[in-house]
Amino acid sequence: MAQPLRLRMCQYDAMTPAAAKTPTVVSPSRARHALIAVWIQAINAVVYSWSVFRGPLTQLHGWSKAQTIMPYRYSLLLVAVGAIVGGLWQDRKGPRLVATVGALMLGTGCLISALLGDSLTWLVIGYGLIGGLGGGMVYVVPIANLVRWFPDRRGMMVGLAVMGSGLSPLFWSPLIEAVVGKDPARVHTTLPLAFFLMASIFVVAVAGPAQLFRLPPAGWKPAGWTAPVDRSALRESSAGQMLSTWQFYALWLAFGFGVSVGLTAIGQASPLIQEVSRISTPISAGFAVGIMGIFNATGRLSWGAVSDRVGRKPALFGMSCVSTIACVGLLRTANGFWQVVAGLCLAAFAYGGFLAVMPAFSADYFGQSHVGGNYGLLFFSWGVCGFLVPGYFEGILDRAREAGNLAGGYRDVYLDLAILAAAVAVLALILRSPKTRKA
Repeated sequence: MAQPLRLRMCQYDAMTPAAAKTPTVVSPSRARHALIAVWIQAINAVVYSWSVFRGPLTQLHGWSKAQTIMPYRYSLLLVAVGAIVGGLWQDRKGPRLVATVGALMLGTGCLISALLGDSLTWLVIGYGLIGGLGGGMVYVVPIANLVRWFPDRRGMMVGLAVMGSGLSPLFWSPLIEAVVGKDPARVHTTLPLAFFLMASIFVVAVAGPAQLFRLPPAGWKPAGWTAPVDRSALRESSAGQMLSTWQFYALWLAFGFGVSVGLTAIGQASPLIQEVSRISTPISAGFAVGIMGIFNATGRLSWGAVSDRVGRKPALFGMSCVSTIACVGLLRTANGFWQVVAGLCLAAFAYGGFLAVMPAFSADYFGQSHVGGNYGLLFFSWGVCGFLVPGYFEGILDRAREAGNLAGGYRDVYLDLAILAAAVAVLALILRSPKTRKA
């Protein structure tokens, strides 16, 4: 069975001039790259479990909601910056170096948080700035790599890659919760221990597998596949050419508004579950966040595959409708444990789709030669909204708590988020692919 596989892979190589000069080079398996991508994304996306830290930090330091959300906000912003830096860098130097440096930065950020995390400033610097920058560099590499390896199934395969990020809380949230524990007298020692453990995992489980990344040969494509006319007719766009189109800015706004619902829900998931349930819950908040992660991951693969079948625009419209239903139908009126969990899971399901569909949108509209840098610029919308939106809404909740009307604060938050989701639906209706430019 090994010989036919080798022959088939050599046929792929023979389709490019570079392969003709080096016929002994065998193209790496596409399946292997998909598995590496899912694994690295699952370990890398620890930011989705930040809400588990917020309760212990409040117990230990008495920090407000606005303070405990701050490392999360800065992490989201710097992940987006890291995606731009890493995307442009990997377009030039390849995926292995960028992913390795990013993993080491993640480990360094967690180490700083373990040693100096009693200070909010150092927690922001370590976890938020250094760790976030490294996480963004790691994040963009598997996406850009799979877009190149799977031009025939961009939406589904990017969805598979970022599905790993969605599954991340299922691993990280219970682990962090178990290490930190529930004894307030021990939090001052267990919190640093959790950050030490995270640093070790990043160095071993991200930097190691990153060495297996390879780029396909120039001009490579799957045997027997021909690019659709609407894609192959477009000239490959550089970052500057992309920025000259109105479609980029429409996608940028749609991305930012769309993920605002999910990022806010993820950031406040654990406190929201505990505050609404108040006395007891059938499962722990950390485990509930893990379940939310399953819906996040499922949404990435599902919406990516849907976008391959029915088109990116209908998928974008559908995701925005699901987000609106989650906000208005469930979270805005939530008064029980399961209603909250259902609303959070629905929001996560829609949110995950944006992380799968937008890289495919970028490659469809602007080509794949510069997909790392181009998607990094589009992804910056995620970071900007992740920095601004959760912090704004946590301020509303702090004021509502002081006024003794926390439930009213949540109603205001999710009504505003529903409006943002509805705006994405409008943008989906007006989007058009860029006009073909003549060389």
